[in-house]
Amino acid sequence: MLQCSVKNPAAPGANNTNNTHRESGSEITMSGEIITQAAGSAPGGAYYFDELEVGMRAEYTREVTMDGILMFAVISGDNNPVHLDEEFAAEHTPFGDTIAHGLLTASYLSTVLGTRLPGPGAIYINQSVKFRSPVHVGDQVTAVVEVEELIEDKKFIVLHTQCLVGDKVVLEGKATLMPPKR
Repeated sequence: MLQCSVKNPAAPGANNTNNTHRESGSEITMSGEIITQAAGSAPGGAYYFDELEVGMRAEYTREVTMDGILMFAVISGDNNPVHLDEEFAAEHTPFGDTIAHGLLTASYLSTVLGTRLPGPGAIYINQSVKFRSPVHVGDQVTAVVEVEELIEDKKFIVLHTQCLVGDKVVLEGKATLMPPKR
């Protein structure tokens, strides 16, 4: 049986000098400038469709921990030993040790989309994901989303999505979302 505990993270700090805002490893940029997180006019700071522009980008960075992998295994029910058992993973995979669940890594995209761009109230319509490389305990994963297309008739947005470890793309795809309705 897996057991896990959840610790409350420290309250995130912000540095708003020089138009820069960083909070818990997240950033939002537009046209090369860093803009304040959740700066839209919708509830929770989300962006309405008409506030979005092609090229708007947001990021979120998180370190992958064994505690996080264990919690994801408990929540998802995915107790595949490639994620949980170092001996099994070393013997039966080409990776040499345990790897994070692919959907744990992909969930960091949901963090960006649901809390930063377009933000609270956004509804997922579709997400494609291609896994490019495994993610290991201790890796710093940066989830990046960028608005690629605005679909006016449906008020949907299409975003390029990717997760990186350093400069290496470990996951990429596209997401379609419905921003909050005005």
